[in-house]
Amino acid sequence: QVQLVESGGGLVQPGGSLRLSCAASGSIFSINAMGWFRQAPGKEREFVAAISWGGSIKYYADSVKGRFTISRDNSKNTVYLQMNSLKPEDTAVYYCAAARYGLGSTRRDDYDYWGQGTQVTVSS
Repeated sequence: QVQLVESGGGLVQPGGSLRLSCAASGSIFSINAMGWFRQAPGKEREFVAAISWGGSIKYYADSVKGRFTISRDNSKNTVYLQMNSLKPEDTAVYYCAAARYGLGSTRRDDYDYWGQGTQVTVSS
């Protein structure tokens, strides 16, 4: 089993920045990729970004390309999501996820473990 704990969410003004962290523990050896998803009220959970365990392969949703950056620190078993130029439509609960197979995916079903989520609110 893998446990994922997100942190770093909060309230930020439009145009501001936040950095989310996701700390993984447990059977880390079983993880091949990690991702970030988000879910706004009344909407389905959607893909944001993904990264292979080695960090060389990254994917981004079109809506965040150029504004968000996913990275990882294997020494800390932690994945980060740097979010810049935030917009009100980025408001959502952000979830970290880990996949046992593949090198990163945009599909929710490809992820085996999920964190509890952290709220990000972009508002003036």
